[in-house]
Amino acid sequence: MIQRIQSVFLLLLALAMLSVLALPLWHKADGLTHQDLTLTATGFQAKGWELPAGTGPVWLIAVLAVASAAVAVFEIFQFKNRARQLMLGSLNLLLIVATIGAIFYFSSKGEQLLNVKLAGEYLSGTYLVPLTLLLNLLASRFIRSDERLVRNSYDRLR
Repeated sequence: MIQRIQSVFLLLLALAMLSVLALPLWHKADGLTHQDLTLTATGFQAKGWELPAGTGPVWLIAVLAVASAAVAVFEIFQFKNRARQLMLGSLNLLLIVATIGAIFYFSSKGEQLLNVKLAGEYLSGTYLVPLTLLLNLLASRFIRSDERLVRNSYDRLR
């Protein structure tokens, strides 16, 4: 049922979460020492200096993003069971919120690794994740609308 609007929202959600894997999430540069630190979904990338050990499992961001995209694609094909779609939408909401939390956690760890007085900046990959939150909420809204429509038409037949 790809022609439904919620399927389009879910497909866009999956594409956005997969593009989070390729785009940088956070960046910090020190102009005096020429040191750069970039956070991607798979890890930190240091330029001009050696990254210390113990930065944590940054790959968790990539795992959460792929899981969210997979749930969204699976949810598209569950169009015959709208209750299951709503449940998967709730699961996806938790995965997206966990992704946002992981991005903020690891960016705060990155803030501490390089000159604490300078502030880092969030990049395009970070802004895609709240967009996926919005897409998930819109998809859930239209799934509930379809469920209400089917329930009302079924009640009229009785």
